[in-house]
Amino acid sequence: MRESLFIKKNLSRWKKYQEEPTDDPDEMAERFVSLLDDLSYAKTFYSFSKVTRYINGLAADIYNRIYKNKKEEVGRFQLFFKYELPLLFRAHHKLLLFTLVFFLICCLMGAFSAVHDETFVRGVLGDEYVNMTEQNIATGDPFGVYKDGNELLMFLRIAFNNIVVSFYCFVYGIFMGIGTLYMLFKNGIMLGVFQQLFFEHHLGGQSILVIWIHGTLEISSIIISGCAGLLLAKSFLFPGPEKRLDALINGAKDGIKIMVTLIPIFLIAAFLEGFITRHTDMPIWLSILILLVSLVFIVGYFIVYPNYLHKKGVRLTDERKVILPSSKSKLA
Repeated sequence: MRESLFIKKNLSRWKKYQEEPTDDPDEMAERFVSLLDDLSYAKTFYSFSKVTRYINGLAADIYNRIYKNKKEEVGRFQLFFKYELPLLFRAHHKLLLFTLVFFLICCLMGAFSAVHDETFVRGVLGDEYVNMTEQNIATGDPFGVYKDGNELLMFLRIAFNNIVVSFYCFVYGIFMGIGTLYMLFKNGIMLGVFQQLFFEHHLGGQSILVIWIHGTLEISSIIISGCAGLLLAKSFLFPGPEKRLDALINGAKDGIKIMVTLIPIFLIAAFLEGFITRHTDMPIWLSILILLVSLVFIVGYFIVYPNYLHKKGVRLTDERKVILPSSKSKLA
């Protein structure tokens, strides 16, 4: 749509908002959401136009009137995890999907290479680890590696290692995303080879029930940290209407929020690996239950719930302020 046609189509409504303010909270919320839609369209097609600044000013005015002297109904901590973080993920679902697909392709590449080249497995996992695993399989305890060592020390070591890996996935995004893609590639190949090692010995199903007790949260978090790294790269390479430095700073802030949120998930995954996975003789139903709870949490909180909030009309402004549909609406 031409800019002139866009202005002609909406100018009368904008002037009404400007010249006929309302104190009705539902009406103000409706006007604000409408202006956000207009602002999003204007930023996309007329980034540096005066009309974009005009609409932004109208939206800012309504926002200030809605929230002026308004007492927060929920605490900052609750607001962050209940609305801000899920909506942040909602804004980057396409990037998260790309990260997931890229990681899965790397896993398939690793598994495919392991099937057709035995030396590839040892090249990736190392002779010592492969020999140990094959010895455990021969003695009837294929997952004995998870039973070695003290539970607490294993928990601390795994947690530290996973947090460091995720940190690198994020920070390496500053190198135009190449570093992040390399980390995802490396870990994807390793996971594919590792999993294929057990399928080769007809232990694929058993390995899923054991390894993915902790792997569901662990691998999901690595993928999400990779998404944070690519978000950092995207904000630098494609700043949009913002200055490149400002876009990079905003991207870094969003990425840091994501990374801080992943720390407790990594701690839970490390706890499961250190204290729970070692019990390889646990009932199958319990293993499946842990897997399902972990998977439901990841998919529910990072994908389903953000879409639910968006559908209910909850929005996140460019300043990362949460906008509810109206003061009377209930998110239920």
